[in-house]
Amino acid sequence: MISALLALTLMTTADSLRLVVNGRDSAIAARAEGQVTYVSADAAATALGGRVQRLPNHRFLLSVGGVAFESADRSSFALSDGRLYPLLAPARERDGRLEVPVQLFTDVAPRAGASLAWNPASRRLAVVASRAVGTAPASPAPAGAAPAGARPQPSGTAATRGARRRVIVIDAGHGGRDPGMRGWSPDRTPVREKDVALGVARRLEQELGNRGYAVVMTRTSDTLVALDDRGKIANRSKGDLFISVHVNAANPRWRDPQAARGFETYFLAEAKTEDERRVAQMENEVVRFETDADAPKHDPLGFIINDMAQNEHLRESSDLADGIQRALRRVHPGPSRGVKQAGFRVLVTAYMPAVLVEIGFGTNGAEAAYLSSESGQRALASAIAEAAAEYLGRYEQRVGNGK
Repeated sequence: MISALLALTLMTTADSLRLVVNGRDSAIAARAEGQVTYVSADAAATALGGRVQRLPNHRFLLSVGGVAFESADRSSFALSDGRLYPLLAPARERDGRLEVPVQLFTDVAPRAGASLAWNPASRRLAVVASRAVGTAPASPAPAGAAPAGARPQPSGTAATRGARRRVIVIDAGHGGRDPGMRGWSPDRTPVREKDVALGVARRLEQELGNRGYAVVMTRTSDTLVALDDRGKIANRSKGDLFISVHVNAANPRWRDPQAARGFETYFLAEAKTEDERRVAQMENEVVRFETDADAPKHDPLGFIINDMAQNEHLRESSDLADGIQRALRRVHPGPSRGVKQAGFRVLVTAYMPAVLVEIGFGTNGAEAAYLSSESGQRALASAIAEAAAEYLGRYEQRVGNGK
Protein backbone atom coordinates (compact mmCIF):
# COMPACT_ATOMS: atom_id res chain seq x y z
CA MET A 1 0.00 0.00 0.00
CA ILE A 2 2.87 2.40 0.76
CA SER A 3 4.37 1.98 -2.70
CA ALA A 4 0.96 2.47 -4.34
CA LEU A 5 0.36 5.72 -2.47
CA LEU A 6 3.86 6.95 -3.29
CA ALA A 7 3.29 6.14 -6.95
CA LEU A 8 0.05 8.10 -7.02
CA THR A 9 1.67 11.07 -5.31
CA LEU A 10 4.44 11.16 -7.88
CA MET A 11 2.08 10.74 -10.79
CA THR A 12 0.08 13.84 -9.89
CA THR A 13 3.12 15.95 -10.78
CA ALA A 14 3.65 14.32 -14.19
CA ASP A 15 2.06 15.15 -17.53
CA SER A 16 2.73 11.71 -19.02
CA LEU A 17 2.79 8.05 -18.08
CA ARG A 18 5.96 6.17 -19.10
CA LEU A 19 5.41 2.62 -20.37
CA VAL A 20 7.86 -0.21 -20.96
CA VAL A 21 6.76 -2.96 -23.36
CA ASN A 22 9.23 -5.55 -24.70
CA GLY A 23 12.09 -3.36 -23.52
CA ARG A 24 10.85 -0.31 -25.43
CA ASP A 25 10.18 2.88 -23.49
CA SER A 26 7.28 5.10 -24.58
CA ALA A 27 4.87 7.59 -23.04
CA ILE A 28 1.19 8.52 -23.19
CA ALA A 29 -0.41 11.81 -22.18
CA ALA A 30 -1.71 12.22 -18.65
CA ARG A 31 -4.04 14.91 -17.35
CA ALA A 32 -3.99 16.14 -13.74
CA GLU A 33 -7.33 17.03 -12.17
CA GLY A 34 -6.88 18.13 -8.57
CA GLN A 35 -5.02 15.34 -6.80
CA VAL A 36 -5.91 12.70 -9.42
CA THR A 37 -4.16 11.97 -12.70
CA TYR A 38 -6.25 10.70 -15.62
CA VAL A 39 -5.08 8.81 -18.71
CA SER A 40 -6.88 7.58 -21.80
CA ALA A 41 -7.90 3.97 -21.20
CA ASP A 42 -7.62 3.27 -24.95
CA ALA A 43 -4.13 4.73 -25.23
CA ALA A 44 -2.80 2.97 -22.14
CA ALA A 45 -4.40 -0.38 -22.93
CA THR A 46 -3.22 -0.33 -26.56
CA ALA A 47 0.36 0.56 -25.56
CA LEU A 48 0.33 -2.30 -23.03
CA GLY A 49 -0.96 -4.86 -25.52
CA GLY A 50 -4.58 -4.76 -24.38
CA ARG A 51 -7.75 -3.16 -25.67
CA VAL A 52 -10.95 -1.36 -24.67
CA GLN A 53 -14.36 -2.53 -25.84
CA ARG A 54 -17.39 -0.24 -25.61
CA LEU A 55 -20.53 -1.82 -24.12
CA PRO A 56 -24.13 -0.55 -23.97
CA ASN A 57 -25.21 2.11 -21.45
CA HIS A 58 -21.88 3.96 -21.37
CA ARG A 59 -19.99 0.94 -20.03
CA PHE A 60 -16.52 -0.18 -21.11
CA LEU A 61 -14.57 -3.45 -20.90
CA LEU A 62 -10.84 -2.90 -20.54
CA SER A 63 -8.46 -5.86 -20.99
CA VAL A 64 -4.83 -5.44 -20.00
CA GLY A 65 -2.10 -7.69 -18.64
CA GLY A 66 -4.31 -10.76 -18.73
CA VAL A 67 -7.13 -9.24 -16.68
CA ALA A 68 -10.43 -7.73 -17.81
CA PHE A 69 -12.03 -4.78 -15.99
CA GLU A 70 -15.45 -3.28 -16.49
CA SER A 71 -16.22 0.32 -15.62
CA ALA A 72 -18.64 2.99 -16.72
CA ASP A 73 -18.95 6.71 -17.19
CA ARG A 74 -19.00 8.39 -13.75
CA SER A 75 -18.40 5.09 -11.96
CA SER A 76 -15.98 5.12 -9.04
CA PHE A 77 -15.36 1.37 -9.28
CA ALA A 78 -13.78 -1.16 -11.64
CA LEU A 79 -15.20 -4.69 -11.72
CA SER A 80 -12.93 -7.68 -12.35
CA ASP A 81 -13.76 -11.35 -11.83
CA GLY A 82 -16.63 -10.55 -9.48
CA ARG A 83 -14.64 -8.14 -7.31
CA LEU A 84 -15.12 -4.38 -7.20
CA TYR A 85 -12.06 -2.16 -6.86
CA PRO A 86 -12.57 1.48 -5.74
CA LEU A 87 -11.05 4.21 -7.89
CA LEU A 88 -9.65 7.45 -6.52
CA ALA A 89 -12.05 9.38 -8.78
CA PRO A 90 -14.84 8.44 -11.20
CA ALA A 91 -14.05 7.20 -14.69
CA ARG A 92 -15.03 9.70 -17.40
CA GLU A 93 -16.37 9.25 -20.91
CA ARG A 94 -15.11 11.94 -23.26
CA ASP A 95 -16.15 11.94 -26.91
CA GLY A 96 -17.02 8.26 -26.73
CA ARG A 97 -13.71 7.26 -25.13
CA LEU A 98 -12.96 6.34 -21.53
CA GLU A 99 -10.60 8.23 -19.23
CA VAL A 100 -9.60 6.56 -15.97
CA PRO A 101 -7.42 7.46 -12.99
CA VAL A 102 -3.88 6.22 -13.62
CA GLN A 103 -4.32 4.30 -10.37
CA LEU A 104 -6.26 1.68 -12.35
CA PHE A 105 -3.02 0.71 -14.11
CA THR A 106 -0.45 1.41 -11.39
CA ASP A 107 -2.30 -0.02 -8.38
CA VAL A 108 -5.60 -1.77 -9.13
CA ALA A 109 -4.51 -3.87 -12.13
CA PRO A 110 -1.41 -5.36 -10.43
CA ARG A 111 -3.48 -6.15 -7.30
CA ALA A 112 -6.04 -7.92 -9.48
CA GLY A 113 -3.26 -10.09 -10.93
CA ALA A 114 -2.46 -8.27 -14.16
CA SER A 115 1.05 -8.84 -15.53
CA LEU A 116 2.02 -5.22 -14.86
CA ALA A 117 4.57 -3.73 -12.50
CA TRP A 118 4.76 -0.11 -11.35
CA ASN A 119 8.08 1.46 -10.44
CA PRO A 120 7.40 4.57 -8.34
CA ALA A 121 11.02 5.74 -8.45
CA SER A 122 11.17 6.02 -12.24
CA ARG A 123 7.39 6.45 -12.70
CA ARG A 124 7.39 3.65 -15.25
CA LEU A 125 4.75 0.99 -15.82
CA ALA A 126 6.09 -2.24 -17.32
CA VAL A 127 4.63 -5.43 -18.75
CA VAL A 128 6.13 -8.37 -16.85
CA ALA A 129 5.99 -12.17 -17.11
CA SER A 130 2.70 -13.79 -18.02
CA ARG A 131 0.16 -14.63 -15.35
CA ALA A 132 -0.04 -18.08 -13.87
CA VAL A 133 -2.15 -20.77 -15.52
CA GLY A 134 -5.80 -20.62 -14.53
CA THR A 135 -6.14 -16.86 -14.28
CA ALA A 136 -8.36 -14.67 -16.39
CA PRO A 137 -7.56 -14.44 -20.14
CA ALA A 138 -6.56 -11.16 -21.77
CA SER A 139 -9.48 -11.08 -24.20
CA PRO A 140 -12.94 -10.31 -22.86
CA ALA A 141 -15.58 -13.01 -22.65
CA PRO A 142 -18.26 -12.97 -25.35
CA ALA A 143 -21.42 -11.04 -24.62
CA GLY A 144 -23.67 -12.92 -22.23
CA ALA A 145 -20.92 -15.16 -20.88
CA ALA A 146 -19.89 -15.12 -17.23
CA PRO A 147 -16.49 -13.50 -16.56
CA ALA A 148 -13.51 -15.80 -16.26
CA GLY A 149 -13.20 -17.31 -12.82
CA ALA A 150 -16.90 -16.85 -12.02
CA ARG A 151 -18.42 -19.45 -9.75
CA PRO A 152 -21.03 -21.85 -11.22
CA GLN A 153 -24.51 -20.37 -11.29
CA PRO A 154 -27.33 -22.27 -9.59
CA SER A 155 -30.40 -22.77 -11.75
CA GLY A 156 -33.02 -20.05 -11.56
CA THR A 157 -30.64 -17.20 -10.77
CA ALA A 158 -29.63 -14.32 -13.02
CA ALA A 159 -26.23 -13.10 -11.90
CA THR A 160 -25.38 -11.55 -15.24
CA ARG A 161 -27.11 -9.06 -17.51
CA GLY A 162 -25.45 -9.26 -20.89
CA ALA A 163 -21.73 -8.83 -20.23
CA ARG A 164 -22.36 -7.18 -16.85
CA ARG A 165 -22.49 -9.13 -13.62
CA ARG A 166 -25.29 -8.10 -11.26
CA VAL A 167 -24.12 -5.96 -8.35
CA ILE A 168 -25.68 -6.31 -4.90
CA VAL A 169 -24.83 -3.76 -2.22
CA ILE A 170 -24.81 -5.04 1.37
CA ASP A 171 -25.06 -2.52 4.18
CA ALA A 172 -24.18 -3.59 7.72
CA GLY A 173 -26.07 -1.22 10.00
CA HIS A 174 -24.41 1.12 12.50
CA GLY A 175 -20.69 0.71 13.33
CA GLY A 176 -17.85 2.58 15.00
CA ARG A 177 -19.00 4.82 17.82
CA ASP A 178 -22.62 3.90 17.05
CA PRO A 179 -23.27 0.43 18.53
CA GLY A 180 -26.93 0.38 17.58
CA MET A 181 -29.19 -1.85 19.66
CA ARG A 182 -27.69 -3.41 22.82
CA GLY A 183 -28.94 -6.68 24.26
CA TRP A 184 -27.93 -9.78 26.19
CA SER A 185 -27.89 -13.49 25.44
CA PRO A 186 -29.15 -15.91 28.16
CA ASP A 187 -25.59 -16.36 29.50
CA ARG A 188 -25.36 -12.55 29.89
CA THR A 189 -23.01 -12.13 26.93
CA PRO A 190 -23.51 -8.61 25.56
CA VAL A 191 -24.96 -8.38 22.05
CA ARG A 192 -24.42 -5.25 19.96
CA GLU A 193 -26.32 -4.58 16.76
CA LYS A 194 -23.25 -3.33 14.89
CA ASP A 195 -21.42 -6.64 15.48
CA VAL A 196 -24.33 -8.90 14.53
CA ALA A 197 -25.15 -6.83 11.44
CA LEU A 198 -21.55 -7.00 10.21
CA GLY A 199 -21.34 -10.73 10.88
CA VAL A 200 -24.47 -11.46 8.86
CA ALA A 201 -23.42 -8.99 6.14
CA ARG A 202 -20.05 -10.69 5.69
CA ARG A 203 -21.67 -14.11 5.42
CA LEU A 204 -24.21 -12.68 3.00
CA GLU A 205 -21.33 -11.35 0.90
CA GLN A 206 -19.89 -14.88 0.75
CA GLU A 207 -23.25 -16.46 -0.08
CA LEU A 208 -23.90 -14.03 -2.92
CA GLY A 209 -20.35 -14.42 -4.21
CA ASN A 210 -20.87 -18.18 -4.33
CA ARG A 211 -23.90 -17.53 -6.53
CA GLY A 212 -21.82 -15.47 -8.95
CA TYR A 213 -22.88 -11.96 -7.97
CA ALA A 214 -20.58 -8.99 -7.51
CA VAL A 215 -20.94 -7.63 -3.98
CA VAL A 216 -20.18 -4.18 -2.59
CA MET A 217 -20.01 -3.72 1.19
CA THR A 218 -20.71 -0.27 2.62
CA ARG A 219 -18.46 -1.23 5.52
CA THR A 220 -16.24 -4.25 6.20
CA SER A 221 -14.96 -3.27 9.65
CA ASP A 222 -16.12 -1.55 12.82
CA THR A 223 -16.38 1.92 11.33
CA LEU A 224 -19.12 4.51 11.20
CA VAL A 225 -20.46 5.33 7.73
CA ALA A 226 -22.91 8.22 7.44
CA LEU A 227 -26.46 7.14 6.59
CA ASP A 228 -26.64 9.24 3.44
CA ASP A 229 -23.24 8.00 2.27
CA ARG A 230 -24.38 4.38 2.26
CA GLY A 231 -26.88 4.93 -0.53
CA LYS A 232 -24.33 7.01 -2.42
CA ILE A 233 -21.89 4.09 -2.28
CA ALA A 234 -24.59 1.90 -3.81
CA ASN A 235 -25.24 4.40 -6.60
CA ARG A 236 -21.56 4.87 -7.45
CA SER A 237 -21.10 1.11 -7.71
CA LYS A 238 -24.07 0.83 -10.13
CA GLY A 239 -25.87 -1.48 -7.71
CA ASP A 240 -28.86 -3.53 -8.78
CA LEU A 241 -30.07 -4.17 -5.21
CA PHE A 242 -29.44 -2.58 -1.80
CA ILE A 243 -29.92 -4.69 1.35
CA SER A 244 -29.38 -3.11 4.78
CA VAL A 245 -29.02 -5.51 7.74
CA HIS A 246 -30.17 -4.49 11.24
CA VAL A 247 -31.23 -5.93 14.62
CA ASN A 248 -34.51 -4.88 16.21
CA ALA A 249 -35.22 -3.76 19.77
CA ALA A 250 -38.50 -3.99 21.64
CA ASN A 251 -40.48 -0.95 22.66
CA PRO A 252 -39.96 -0.68 26.45
CA ARG A 253 -43.60 0.42 26.79
CA TRP A 254 -44.88 -2.92 25.49
CA ARG A 255 -46.52 -5.23 28.06
CA ASP A 256 -43.65 -7.77 27.93
CA PRO A 257 -40.86 -6.25 25.82
CA GLN A 258 -38.34 -9.03 26.49
CA ALA A 259 -40.72 -11.54 24.90
CA ALA A 260 -40.84 -9.70 21.55
CA ARG A 261 -39.22 -11.67 18.74
CA GLY A 262 -39.39 -12.25 15.01
CA PHE A 263 -38.17 -10.68 11.80
CA GLU A 264 -39.51 -8.01 9.44
CA THR A 265 -38.39 -6.36 6.21
CA TYR A 266 -38.97 -2.72 5.31
CA PHE A 267 -39.02 -0.77 2.08
CA LEU A 268 -39.00 3.00 1.77
CA ALA A 269 -42.46 4.57 1.98
CA GLU A 270 -44.49 6.56 4.47
CA ALA A 271 -44.98 4.63 7.70
CA LYS A 272 -48.52 3.39 8.28
CA THR A 273 -48.33 2.42 11.95
CA GLU A 274 -46.84 3.83 15.13
CA ASP A 275 -44.48 0.85 15.43
CA GLU A 276 -43.17 1.36 11.89
CA ARG A 277 -42.42 4.98 12.76
CA ARG A 278 -40.74 3.86 15.99
CA VAL A 279 -38.39 1.43 14.21
CA ALA A 280 -37.48 4.03 11.58
CA GLN A 281 -36.77 6.62 14.25
CA MET A 282 -34.60 4.12 16.14
CA GLU A 283 -32.50 3.28 13.08
CA ASN A 284 -32.31 6.91 11.94
CA GLU A 285 -30.86 8.05 15.26
CA VAL A 286 -27.36 7.22 14.01
CA VAL A 287 -27.18 10.80 12.72
CA ARG A 288 -26.40 11.95 16.26
CA PHE A 289 -23.02 10.22 15.90
CA GLU A 290 -22.24 12.01 12.63
CA THR A 291 -20.26 15.24 12.67
CA ASP A 292 -21.57 18.49 11.28
CA ALA A 293 -19.31 17.95 8.26
CA ASP A 294 -20.91 14.56 7.64
CA ALA A 295 -24.48 15.78 8.03
CA PRO A 296 -26.35 16.13 4.71
CA LYS A 297 -27.68 19.47 3.59
CA HIS A 298 -31.24 18.89 2.32
CA ASP A 299 -33.23 21.27 0.16
CA PRO A 300 -36.79 21.12 -1.23
CA LEU A 301 -35.70 20.43 -4.81
CA GLY A 302 -33.40 17.63 -3.66
CA PHE A 303 -36.26 16.08 -1.70
CA ILE A 304 -38.53 16.11 -4.75
CA ILE A 305 -35.84 14.53 -6.95
CA ASN A 306 -35.16 11.84 -4.33
CA ASP A 307 -38.86 11.11 -4.02
CA MET A 308 -39.27 10.70 -7.80
CA ALA A 309 -36.24 8.42 -8.02
CA GLN A 310 -37.47 6.23 -5.16
CA ASN A 311 -41.04 5.93 -6.44
CA GLU A 312 -39.63 4.28 -9.55
CA HIS A 313 -38.36 1.39 -7.38
CA LEU A 314 -41.16 1.21 -4.79
CA ARG A 315 -42.94 -1.81 -6.28
CA GLU A 316 -39.67 -3.66 -6.86
CA SER A 317 -38.52 -2.96 -3.30
CA SER A 318 -41.81 -4.30 -1.96
CA ASP A 319 -41.42 -7.45 -4.06
CA LEU A 320 -37.86 -7.97 -2.78
CA ALA A 321 -38.98 -7.45 0.83
CA ASP A 322 -41.75 -10.02 0.42
CA GLY A 323 -39.29 -12.57 -0.96
CA ILE A 324 -36.90 -12.04 1.94
CA GLN A 325 -39.70 -12.56 4.44
CA ARG A 326 -40.70 -15.84 2.78
CA ALA A 327 -37.09 -17.06 2.75
CA LEU A 328 -36.40 -16.13 6.38
CA ARG A 329 -39.57 -17.91 7.48
CA ARG A 330 -37.92 -21.20 6.47
CA VAL A 331 -34.92 -20.79 8.80
CA HIS A 332 -35.79 -18.28 11.54
CA PRO A 333 -37.02 -19.62 14.90
CA GLY A 334 -39.16 -16.54 15.45
CA PRO A 335 -42.38 -15.52 13.72
CA SER A 336 -42.60 -13.42 10.57
CA ARG A 337 -43.72 -9.91 11.45
CA GLY A 338 -44.38 -9.17 7.78
CA VAL A 339 -43.37 -6.64 5.16
CA LYS A 340 -43.50 -3.08 6.44
CA GLN A 341 -42.75 0.42 5.23
CA ALA A 342 -41.18 3.48 6.82
CA GLY A 343 -38.92 6.44 6.11
CA PHE A 344 -35.45 5.01 6.68
CA ARG A 345 -32.79 7.56 5.79
CA VAL A 346 -30.36 4.85 4.75
CA LEU A 347 -32.73 3.90 1.92
CA VAL A 348 -33.49 7.43 0.70
CA THR A 349 -30.42 7.91 -1.50
CA ALA A 350 -30.20 4.35 -2.90
CA TYR A 351 -31.73 4.64 -6.36
CA MET A 352 -32.46 0.95 -6.86
CA PRO A 353 -34.70 -1.67 -5.24
CA ALA A 354 -33.72 -1.25 -1.57
CA VAL A 355 -34.81 -2.91 1.66
CA LEU A 356 -33.89 -2.88 5.34
CA VAL A 357 -34.07 -6.24 7.13
CA GLU A 358 -34.62 -6.39 10.88
CA ILE A 359 -33.31 -9.94 11.36
CA GLY A 360 -34.60 -10.37 14.91
CA PHE A 361 -34.84 -8.87 18.39
CA GLY A 362 -31.60 -8.46 20.28
CA THR A 363 -33.68 -7.61 23.34
CA ASN A 364 -34.98 -11.18 23.43
CA GLY A 365 -32.34 -13.38 25.09
CA ALA A 366 -32.98 -16.55 23.07
CA GLU A 367 -33.21 -14.64 19.80
CA ALA A 368 -30.07 -12.63 20.62
CA ALA A 369 -28.18 -15.92 21.10
CA TYR A 370 -29.41 -17.16 17.71
CA LEU A 371 -28.47 -13.93 15.96
CA SER A 372 -24.99 -14.01 17.49
CA SER A 373 -24.27 -17.66 16.67
CA GLU A 374 -22.29 -18.65 13.58
CA SER A 375 -24.96 -21.17 12.56
CA GLY A 376 -27.72 -18.60 12.92
CA GLN A 377 -25.87 -15.96 10.93
CA ARG A 378 -25.08 -18.44 8.16
CA ALA A 379 -28.71 -19.56 7.94
CA LEU A 380 -29.95 -15.98 7.80
CA ALA A 381 -27.38 -14.99 5.18
CA SER A 382 -28.18 -18.01 3.02
CA ALA A 383 -31.92 -17.26 3.15
CA ILE A 384 -31.47 -13.59 2.25
CA ALA A 385 -29.09 -14.50 -0.59
CA GLU A 386 -31.57 -17.01 -1.98
CA ALA A 387 -34.35 -14.43 -1.82
CA ALA A 388 -32.20 -11.87 -3.67
CA ALA A 389 -31.37 -14.42 -6.38
CA GLU A 390 -35.01 -15.42 -6.77
CA TYR A 391 -36.06 -11.77 -6.99
CA LEU A 392 -33.52 -11.04 -9.73
CA GLY A 393 -34.71 -14.13 -11.60
CA ARG A 394 -38.29 -12.85 -11.50
CA TYR A 395 -37.15 -9.39 -12.52
CA GLU A 396 -35.29 -10.77 -15.55
CA GLN A 397 -38.43 -12.62 -16.62
CA ARG A 398 -40.53 -9.46 -16.32
CA VAL A 399 -38.04 -7.44 -18.31
CA GLY A 400 -37.76 -10.21 -20.90
CA ASN A 401 -41.54 -10.25 -21.24
CA GLY A 402 -41.63 -6.48 -21.63
CA LYS A 403 -43.31 -5.93 -18.26
